[in-house]
Amino acid sequence: MMGKRLCLLLALLAFPLAMQAQERAQTLADIRQDLSVLYYELQRLNRELSTTQAPSGIGSGANINDRLDAIEAELRRLTGSTEKLEFRINQVVKDGTNRVGDLEFRLVELEGGDISALGETSTLGGDIKQLPADDIPQADTELAVGEEADFAMAQTALDEERYEEAAELFGRFTQTYPGSPLTAEAHLLRGKALDGNFDHKASARAYLESFSNYPNSSVAPEALLRLGKALVSLGQVDAGCQTLSQVEIRFPNTQFAIDAQDEMLSSQCL
Repeated sequence: MMGKRLCLLLALLAFPLAMQAQERAQTLADIRQDLSVLYYELQRLNRELSTTQAPSGIGSGANINDRLDAIEAELRRLTGSTEKLEFRINQVVKDGTNRVGDLEFRLVELEGGDISALGETSTLGGDIKQLPADDIPQADTELAVGEEADFAMAQTALDEERYEEAAELFGRFTQTYPGSPLTAEAHLLRGKALDGNFDHKASARAYLESFSNYPNSSVAPEALLRLGKALVSLGQVDAGCQTLSQVEIRFPNTQFAIDAQDEMLSSQCL
């Protein structure tokens, strides 16, 4: 569909707890949103496992300072203890798989489908695969015929606040040119257009597409920031706060990190 230190991986081990399913009365769209964010977090965990660098970050808890102290103490104790880390990861995969299975069951139930036809939920994360370099759009890649013109047309629609048209044009661009070096930005700008049209759930998905598929792109910090803000506005406060906290961890000393801190304060993130 984006170095890191060991502490971020421990934070990601706690993150799925913020993705607990809503009560049975929640809408189908809310459940789909839960699924989207949960899959995103587990894919991010998968990426952490594929690197030799040690991630860093904070975990979730009632008290951030206490949690930070606990993580720092645990890091000192776990130095070199890869077996214990592997056990924690397996627990996350097991818990996440169970959560997705429950959400899939509820989706079929809400849609009036055949529950008996549900198969066994596949283990989340799957095999860790090394992505080929060609999967990551490069800034100096030659643009296809008409590609730059199509992007400019969508950009013009956005600049002129023709949001519905802009969202459609950027969506068409990502489908027509999936390997374009402009695809990550197209997803981001589509999210902005959807925000302008007050379709915040769809905009959150667009930001998620931009960041999760292109975490190392030039627009990744903004996409992650906007995803966190969108989740908070949709009532997914815990998930939004966790996402905002990752902006500062992944992109320190940037304006986006400062904006994320301000947003966390206004959202009263713990």
